[in-house]
Amino acid sequence: MMFDGPGPRVFALPPGADFPAALAAGLVARLADRPPEAMARVTLFLNTQRMRRRLRECLAARGAGFLPRMRLVTELGDDPLLGGGTAVSALGRRLELALLIDRLLAAAPGLAPRAALFDLADSLGDLMDEMRAEDVPPERISALDVSGHAGHWARTQRFVGLVSGFFGPGAPPDHEARLRAATLRLIAGWQAAPPADPVIVAGTTGSRGTTALLMQAAAGLPQGALVLPGFDFDLPGDVWAGMDDAPGHEDHPQFRFRRLMDGLKITRGAVRPWIGTEVPDAARNRLISLALRPAPVTDQWIADGPDLGDLGAATARLTLIEAPGPRQEALAIALCLRGVVEAGGTAALVTPDRVLTRRVAAALDRWGLRPDDSAGQPLLHTPPGRFLRMVARGMGRRLAADEVLALLKHPLAFSAGDRGGHALLTGALEARLRRHGPAFPDGRALQGWAAGPRAPAGAAVWAAAVGTILDALAATAPAPLSDLVAAHRRLAEALAGGLAGGSGELWDKAAGEKALAAMDDLAREAPGDLILSPADYATLAEGVLARGEVRETVGLDPRIQILGPQEARVLGAGLVILAGLNEGVWPAHPGADPWLNRRMRQEAGLLLPERRIGLAAHDFQMAAGAPEVVLSRALRDDEAETVASRWLNRLTNLLAGLPGNAGPAALAAMRGRGARLVAEAALLDAPLPAPAAPRPAPRPPVTLRPARLSLTEIERLIRDPYAIYARHILGLQPLPPLRALADARLRGEVLHRVPEALLRQGLPADAEEAAAELMRIADRALADEVPWPGVRAVWRARMAMIARPFVEMVQAEGGTAVVLERKYEVAVPGLDFTLVGKPDRIDLMEDGTIRIVDYKTGAPPSEKQQDAFAKQLDLAAVMAALGAFPEVGVRPAARTVYLGLKPGLKTVARTRTEDDVRAVLDELRALVLAYRAPGKGYTARRAVFETRFAGDYDDLARFGEWDMTADPEPEDLA
Repeated sequence: MMFDGPGPRVFALPPGADFPAALAAGLVARLADRPPEAMARVTLFLNTQRMRRRLRECLAARGAGFLPRMRLVTELGDDPLLGGGTAVSALGRRLELALLIDRLLAAAPGLAPRAALFDLADSLGDLMDEMRAEDVPPERISALDVSGHAGHWARTQRFVGLVSGFFGPGAPPDHEARLRAATLRLIAGWQAAPPADPVIVAGTTGSRGTTALLMQAAAGLPQGALVLPGFDFDLPGDVWAGMDDAPGHEDHPQFRFRRLMDGLKITRGAVRPWIGTEVPDAARNRLISLALRPAPVTDQWIADGPDLGDLGAATARLTLIEAPGPRQEALAIALCLRGVVEAGGTAALVTPDRVLTRRVAAALDRWGLRPDDSAGQPLLHTPPGRFLRMVARGMGRRLAADEVLALLKHPLAFSAGDRGGHALLTGALEARLRRHGPAFPDGRALQGWAAGPRAPAGAAVWAAAVGTILDALAATAPAPLSDLVAAHRRLAEALAGGLAGGSGELWDKAAGEKALAAMDDLAREAPGDLILSPADYATLAEGVLARGEVRETVGLDPRIQILGPQEARVLGAGLVILAGLNEGVWPAHPGADPWLNRRMRQEAGLLLPERRIGLAAHDFQMAAGAPEVVLSRALRDDEAETVASRWLNRLTNLLAGLPGNAGPAALAAMRGRGARLVAEAALLDAPLPAPAAPRPAPRPPVTLRPARLSLTEIERLIRDPYAIYARHILGLQPLPPLRALADARLRGEVLHRVPEALLRQGLPADAEEAAAELMRIADRALADEVPWPGVRAVWRARMAMIARPFVEMVQAEGGTAVVLERKYEVAVPGLDFTLVGKPDRIDLMEDGTIRIVDYKTGAPPSEKQQDAFAKQLDLAAVMAALGAFPEVGVRPAARTVYLGLKPGLKTVARTRTEDDVRAVLDELRALVLAYRAPGKGYTARRAVFETRFAGDYDDLARFGEWDMTADPEPEDLA
């Protein structure tokens, strides 16, 4: 016999023990005097696949021999001997719930917004799973006392009532229902004919009702036993006795064991060590145990704290990282892991924060280290997952230019054929869209580009294929879910296959196979009468892909593991890093429950929110007992300061409050070790020491300096000469943004075009008719150039406010518009220099004078600004004096008008006499000659209007390494 004496038998291993290794050692020791085949008669029920794999490795390491039967507690529902059969998948059940909720919301739209359809289905599905596991029938929830919450409960009952139909005797079982039924059949079989061979449940805390039933039944078998992980043998008996109030102690790491012992009707003394194993640091275990005592604990800290002894020894292998932010925390962790590997050791990172683990993995990649991540990579973050998500999000709407190019640049797009040719054509299309648009390219726009004279070879066939896909995406309409899944797959395969057809590399490798399986599952489980909009479908598809995981084992470094908190029970690493120790991360905040409040859950027999906190605390206590431990947190997240995890807060407060045990010094030493890691990690991102760049003032050869500038570029030459150097000498053009924006530039172009078109076709004599015609022109211009309906409405409203005042102003001023938005140029006498201009409007007045008008969508420049910088209209008057405008001849004097196209029509008008114009011409000659001098440099940001001005060439000038107070440093260029 493996066990002596009556049951129930409960064994345990303390925190810090290598649970799989100790479990294997205990099995071998208990069967040492038995024949080898006795091991094969042992049945082990384990909690996770990783536990089973690690236990198998530990047993195999002892040499050839038999292995016990190892089963997972979650696999019983799949056992055909226990009545297992085909169960409704989790996805299928969620979709069934979504269909029912959709019908309910159609009948009563006020219950919830339809955008919450899938969130409600997920939440109801989770509630169903919990009801199955805890054996809570719908009738018990319906009978709850809801006094004071009648209104909310009436709405809740409408949704919870949907669940009742899945609990009937004829309802197809889901996984939780089948698992509970199989577990009950197994227990009934044990009770009818107790097995004579050993049955052991190991590694689980019994936190779920179904698992707890299995543990209670196994512990009472003739040769049955439990082996509990992370049992705190240091917790005093009076503390154990006091943990009888679930609401007050549910969040304690040992509470689940107290609940289990109550179910078995045993005391703490009945729990025996599984094997006489030495923990890595017994003193640290006692410290952690005291720190995690149930609140209030201050009196216990004072009474029991001095018994801990020298805390410097207890924390000698304990490090505390308090990084400034998440990035620094990840770098410090990666550096710590690298150091352990270089020393020939093993390490594990334990955290529930998946964003942090991805940052750490990215940091380790710089050294070629690929950690063994137990959770793998979320399917949604793999290339096929991202590709499918992008296609789904594009269904039912026009894609903006940046979204189109993101699709085309994805590595899976056109992956079946000439990927190089596809990349070249995509680059050419990007250049076109950046310069000329449209904001929302479709098949017609792409074919128009491909038919142009500058289109690259092969563009026509390629553009037709891409345009067909874009048009099909935009044309997707609400449809049954099965049709949307088929359309999603068809469009994704068409884009991946490209001109060669097929599906390209979309379904290749492990990630592609997982993605294909997810799409097949969605198609198979889709209810035929669930009709969704493309946007709702994209949300559903993204949620389905988010649940998938892809785990590749090739090339992973087994010396570095990344584990979730629950997997801390199978740790065997020398160094364990507990990271993300902030409130809201570890432990996580209890999720919002839209159905039942805390009191209702307790009365119904469901799990309290504190249960998850208690389980997380147990995982923390187990992992904190490793040989060497690093505790890590970030002092700030991306938004604000963080709050330390309650367990870390308790530990630091306990250490700080025991000066007699050298606690403050021990805490300072822990923080010092962590600070050194953070400081060393900071060096990884520190830039190489280099002197700051000076404020540039390049002096190119005079022969290369521009001899032709526009009116607006003269102002730029005055304010930011370096921009003229970069544009005209280096030949660098600013790259337009990929996503077209409804910015001031576009508004100016549209608003300039409207009065120009009105005056070009002739201003009606009647002001009301003229204003109406102006608005008709505005509507056409907005429809052609502004693809955003909301922006069109706002800009049209602004134009409507000035339409009548504008035409009345033009009629009152008189004159004839003879020059409208046309480019002119003139040579400046005495200089090898050409002045180029495109006036908005030049009017020939009845008295023979001219009026030069420039429209402004912002504030017109003041007279002082015109004297110093804003020379546009003064230089236009110079061009008129030099005969640049044939329509008006040579005009030595002019009237200049800046007109603000906004309510009020503010104008800044000046009469420029012949002397004024001659003075401006002299200033222009002086400016041009100044830059013809070899010693004159093109200074960056010489006289910008405001320091916040963002220049097109600030990066090239390395602005930021110098500021506006720095003296320019001229540099002669060859």
